[in-house]
Amino acid sequence: MKHITIIGSGVAGLWCAFLLSQTPHHYQIDVYDTGTEDLEHSCSYRAGGMIAPYCEAENADDKITVWGNESIALWQKYFPEQIHITGSLLLAHPQDKNQLQNFIQKTTNYEICDADKISSLEPDLTGRFASGLFYPTEGHLEPRKILPLLIQKCRDNHVIFHFETALPPHHTADIIIDTRGLSAKQDLCQKQHHLRGVKGEMIIIKSTDIALNRPVRLLHIRHPIYIVPRDNHIYMIGATTIETETPSGISLRSAGELLTQTYHLHPAFAEAEIIEMNHGFRPAFDDNMPKILWQDKTVYFNGLYRHGWTIAPALAQSVTGDIVQRCHSERSEESHKN
Repeated sequence: MKHITIIGSGVAGLWCAFLLSQTPHHYQIDVYDTGTEDLEHSCSYRAGGMIAPYCEAENADDKITVWGNESIALWQKYFPEQIHITGSLLLAHPQDKNQLQNFIQKTTNYEICDADKISSLEPDLTGRFASGLFYPTEGHLEPRKILPLLIQKCRDNHVIFHFETALPPHHTADIIIDTRGLSAKQDLCQKQHHLRGVKGEMIIIKSTDIALNRPVRLLHIRHPIYIVPRDNHIYMIGATTIETETPSGISLRSAGELLTQTYHLHPAFAEAEIIEMNHGFRPAFDDNMPKILWQDKTVYFNGLYRHGWTIAPALAQSVTGDIVQRCHSERSEESHKN
């Protein structure tokens, strides 16, 4: 039996563990994470949970769209009740119409919306916007519900978790999958792969005065935001993109920008209750594209940047497929020798 160890239990590590546990081959799978099982330390825990391959194409490589669509198929296959394919709605006030044109030029698979279409999609936004874009095939889910569900499904398939535990110095495994995100920076930089942290700040609010049915993005030349609906009148507002790794909380300026733009989307949000302000550090390489890097028996799966929930399942499928093939080849060689 091949022994596979995964370091990190964010969305990337958990999908690797889950897919390996689904294969007909038998592996001993261990997951190590220095954080607690509630995963509040994880960047994945603080994410919006949007699966938006077409919206992200505005400033991302075409591969993100391909991987995003593959990931949507995987989410629908394994977690159909958790993913909501309700599309994404992009809006802009008249003074920011150039930002809308930018998305029209750089993205695909959208419908141009007039005021009536916007009203039909989001009745509570009736009369507030004259034009927008609707991406009907995109989806969203709630990270704080799907992460523990992934852990439980892995445990059901005999994956062993070691929380609040670092990988032992002389740990032996046939293959190690390193999905630590920014914590792997020193190792990757030694291998000439520069990994940096990009800070993202978010706010969670509760409002019973307005209802949104899908993620809504409000475009702005300096302070664009997105609002993702969750259960029980909860909304996640995100997210800034700041080139820093300074371990500080959300700044007053960022909070003001996020909340002001939310109010501009609809004044009813002014009475919302602020439940949480938080931040995380997105791991990113110089080109903002993910990398799968093999070094002896270790594969580094990192650099998902702001696309983690959008592309992690597809890339995990690539990583685990490669591992299955390697293990099969080794078994064949051993059988031939014997």
